[in-house]
Amino acid sequence: MNKKTSKLIKILLSLFALNLFSLYLYFSHSHSHSQHRNQNQDRLPFTETHFQLHPPHHFSKAWPIIPSYLPWSQNPNVGYRSCEAFFGNGFSTHLDLLPAARSGGWFRCYYSETLGSSICEGGKVKMDNQKIKMSRGGEKLEGVMGRADEEELPTFENGAFQVEGDVKSGFKGRRRKREGEKLMSDEFIDKYVPQADILKHTMRELLGSIRIVDAKEFDDCDQTQLEETWDALFSSFRYAKNFSGPVCFRHAIFSPLGYENVLFKGLRGDVDCHGATAHDLWQNPDDKKTARLSEFGEMIRAAFGLQVNRHRTEKPGSGHNVLFVRREDYLAHPRHGGKVESRLSNEQEVFDSLQSWASNYLDCKINLVNGLFAHMAMKEQVRAIQDASVIIGAHGAGLTHIVSATAKTVILEIVSGQFRRPHFEYISKWKGLEYHAIYLDGSYAKPTDVIDKLSHIIRNLGC
Repeated sequence: MNKKTSKLIKILLSLFALNLFSLYLYFSHSHSHSQHRNQNQDRLPFTETHFQLHPPHHFSKAWPIIPSYLPWSQNPNVGYRSCEAFFGNGFSTHLDLLPAARSGGWFRCYYSETLGSSICEGGKVKMDNQKIKMSRGGEKLEGVMGRADEEELPTFENGAFQVEGDVKSGFKGRRRKREGEKLMSDEFIDKYVPQADILKHTMRELLGSIRIVDAKEFDDCDQTQLEETWDALFSSFRYAKNFSGPVCFRHAIFSPLGYENVLFKGLRGDVDCHGATAHDLWQNPDDKKTARLSEFGEMIRAAFGLQVNRHRTEKPGSGHNVLFVRREDYLAHPRHGGKVESRLSNEQEVFDSLQSWASNYLDCKINLVNGLFAHMAMKEQVRAIQDASVIIGAHGAGLTHIVSATAKTVILEIVSGQFRRPHFEYISKWKGLEYHAIYLDGSYAKPTDVIDKLSHIIRNLGC
């Protein structure tokens, strides 16, 4: 064997040894992490039916590790009305309505005492869209003028949703097989999905429609189709009204959506939580702080392939981006009369004045970004939010994007007299963002007042 061959073999053996060492480190870390996770599970009250949003075999979207990630431990000791309980980790009461069989369906709910509501999930669930009545959508505006809310919301007949299970035998059992056995009693729904202040709680009606049926009742299923936003964030999404026949789900999750979430609770009483970094909370747990909103914002940015671990410097070389989120006039609730409304009646005047001010600002470069979100793709909207040092705009849905803002972004909301709601003040607080507001008597904002407020913010940024 010559020297050249001998040297090559030594190199290959060294690389092989290095790979073995790397694999050892990886699996030893995974094993210790698994042991730590199992130790946490041993402390849970429902060890035989441990909280698990996804069954063992699932095909959910793979997510990268994001900076604000904190484990969802489902610790039963999460305090009542603590920030962790408010922001989703308080669903610790496990309610097993239909235990999993070897080949049949299953159904369970998780109740949060803090939010006063439940999230439920089930396996082998069928939706019969012929038993769901709702507005088709897409009608001309003239056709929905004056339409009542009740006509827009869905109604569910018995059996609108079905879960595969063992239906009782006997004479009455044969009838149950045809009609299905009710999964939830009215008492159960009243206790774990209460009506609260909601005039029409459609999730209660949906859960009340679920029936346990024999496996033979499950037919072929339609496939789902995704729109851009949901495709990026989750897996597949389609409205029930758009299916042509029954749809079967391997795994379905039923959530009360906005009925009983932290923002809904905050509008009726202050939720005393403040934004913090995941690293700080990992080192120093605090019931009055949360990183969950930052985690959600980073999840959105990651979904669109945007950088999530960037940290803007105090004085970026390219200048400060001031994003003006445009509201524009819009047709609000045409079924209520079709009146065109404006949250900021002189929006263009304010924008033009800011543009003139920014171009003449000498202390540093100011880039005023025209945030016409209604005319921008979702990814470009999120990118504009991420790149902004200051976000300014009238109260409206576009400001919800501040959940994706970076840590040192400053929020300036222009609040008209008609819409004095604390949505974006709360989101800013729960993300740990600096928040300012200009309160108007009506919907007209003096451009000089907006410029004065923005100038003060820019100076505080060291510019």
